Amino acid sequence: MAIEKAMFAGGCFWCMVQPFDQLPGIKAIVSGYSGGHTKNPTYEQVKTGETGHYEVVEITYDSEQFPYSKLLELYWPQIDPTDDGGQFQDRGSQYRTAIFYYTEEQKQLAEASKAELNNSNRFNKPIVTAILPASTFYRAEEEHQDFYKKQPKAYKQDRAQSGRDEFIAMNWKENKPR
Repeated sequence: MAIEKAMFAGGCFWCMVQPFDQLPGIKAIVSGYSGGHTKNPTYEQVKTGETGHYEVVEITYDSEQFPYSKLLELYWPQIDPTDDGGQFQDRGSQYRTAIFYYTEEQKQLAEASKAELNNSNRFNKPIVTAILPASTFYRAEEEHQDFYKKQPKAYKQDRAQSGRDEFIAMNWKENKPR
C-alpha cells in the first residue's frame, strides 16, 4: 500500500465529498480549509472570504489502487474550471477552485491535466483553476463532515439550487467537448 494525500478546492466542500467517496482505494475524505493566513479558522470566519482560505477536501488514498491521475480525472468534471469568482451560487474567494499538490509528481500531473483541458476546446474561456503547493489543512467542524450523508435532504436541496448539476450535465456528460 502507498498511502498519500490529495487536496482539492471545488467550491462548497459539501459537493466535493460524494464524488470521491466509497471508491476503491479512497481511505478518507475530510472537509476543511487551506491556503489562507488565519490559524485554526472556523466556518464562520472562512465564509466571510477574509481568511484567504479555500473550502477544500483532503483525500487520503492508496495510490497503487487509485492513482493521482484518476483523482484528477474525477476532480475536473465536478467544477467550472473557468470561474475565478467562486463556484455556481457560491461566490467569493473561499469558493474558488484549486488543486493543492503535496509532491512534485502531483504538481506535474496537475499541470499536465490542466494544460490538456485548456487545449481540449471544451470551454471557450481559459482554465483558471489554481495549482498551488499544499499548505496547512484545517479540519472543518464536525457538522460539515460527510454532510451529504448526515443531511441528505439539505444537501440535495443546496446542490439543486446551486446550478452545479446543470453545468456538469451541459459541459461534462460523456466527456464530449462543446
